Amino acid sequence: MDYRILIVEDEDRLRSVLSDYFVSRGDEAHTAENGAVALEAAEEGDFDAVIMDIMMPELDGFSVCRALRRSSDVPVILLTALSAEEDKLFGYELGADDYVTKPFSMAVLYAKTEALIRRRRGSVRTGDVMEAGGISVRLSTRRVTAGGREITLTPKEYALLECLMRNRGIVMSREQLLVKCWGYDYDGEARAVDTQIRRLREKLGECAGCIKTVIKAGYRLEA
Repeated sequence: MDYRILIVEDEDRLRSVLSDYFVSRGDEAHTAENGAVALEAAEEGDFDAVIMDIMMPELDGFSVCRALRRSSDVPVILLTALSAEEDKLFGYELGADDYVTKPFSMAVLYAKTEALIRRRRGSVRTGDVMEAGGISVRLSTRRVTAGGREITLTPKEYALLECLMRNRGIVMSREQLLVKCWGYDYDGEARAVDTQIRRLREKLGECAGCIKTVIKAGYRLEA
């Protein structure tokens, strides 16, 4: 595989176990014992994914995730002993891609990490352009073309499309889409995503088929 993984964990033993596991799978593992060291490492190197504990000294995982999202779309998986839904939603709002609750299976963590990396690499990106399934999104101008024709999207439709493209191949629940795309309290409003998806599909025309409905789960973009 040969991925470059940044592992951020203040517990020495767990940090070592995580590093050894990823190295055993052929990856390059870099470690940081706290959030401050993690940010320094992220500034100096280009990583394929960041696996990070939430509860850490110096800077917690939420703060590091917020800082990373100012300049990077690197996949971030948060490790947590926190099971409250509001904590997870807060992490998604800050830009985290996934959660793994302690204790966890190393094989499951690796599978999640690999899936996120493949998803990121799967959306062909040149400069500030993302392309998938006949759809092209220019991030700097928010210009969208589908099947070679330019289309006009509302801010919510654009945010939804960009989120799906960034998470290509990953099933996104309605709650995740609301929080990651629009960042507001989703309580009682999850079905609003269905309305936005319907309108987005109408505008995408022949390219609409790449947005798949996953029954009882959410939506997934496939090329």
